Amino acid sequence: MTNRIAVVDYGMGNLRSVEQALCHVAGESEVVLASTPDLIESADRVVFPGQGAMRDCMAELDTRDLRQAVIDAAASKPFLGICIGLQMLFEHSEEGDAAGLGILPGQVKRFAADLKGADGLRLKVPHMGWNQVVQTKPHELWSGIDDQAFFYFVHSYHVVPDDAGIVVGQTDYGYPFTAAVARDNVFAIQCHPEKSARDGLQLLRNFVGWNPALA
Repeated sequence: MTNRIAVVDYGMGNLRSVEQALCHVAGESEVVLASTPDLIESADRVVFPGQGAMRDCMAELDTRDLRQAVIDAAASKPFLGICIGLQMLFEHSEEGDAAGLGILPGQVKRFAADLKGADGLRLKVPHMGWNQVVQTKPHELWSGIDDQAFFYFVHSYHVVPDDAGIVVGQTDYGYPFTAAVARDNVFAIQCHPEKSARDGLQLLRNFVGWNPALA
């Protein structure tokens, strides 16, 4: 049985590292960089990564006529959002006062300017480096990954979902923030699993074999 994984290519960020990490864990599955709607539509599962400013990412998505294909994929097949691919699923971002895709209700907020760690020292923004992810709810994509495992982050903004029930992972950086969300066939995470060593590869491997029940 064919299992084609489309990595959405809208020209933002280094997608090759995501592609290579997926190829490493995909087994007999085919991994393709998808820069056209038909490649996304024909895929069995979709990965939505990226780096950059929200407004720029949304503009590039529209320039390539990929918006509707991404929305349809998030409604119909296993879907993994990574970094800005998590943030773009929400309604609005403070970064550039930009509208997102509105697939999930909530906002994207910048880290507070006066962030301090437990030692009282000021924390830098962007949040960059390894940090622990607390698994606030069980999920198939956490399989084989210890609670509070370390993942690699690079970001200045984080999502604030309207529905706390979709939060499945949380990280602390000055204060607790949402690190991962899940709803139906969608799982999205703020960190970079492709840069997160064994546990990141395990999450991608779990996604390759994930078969959520679609409503």
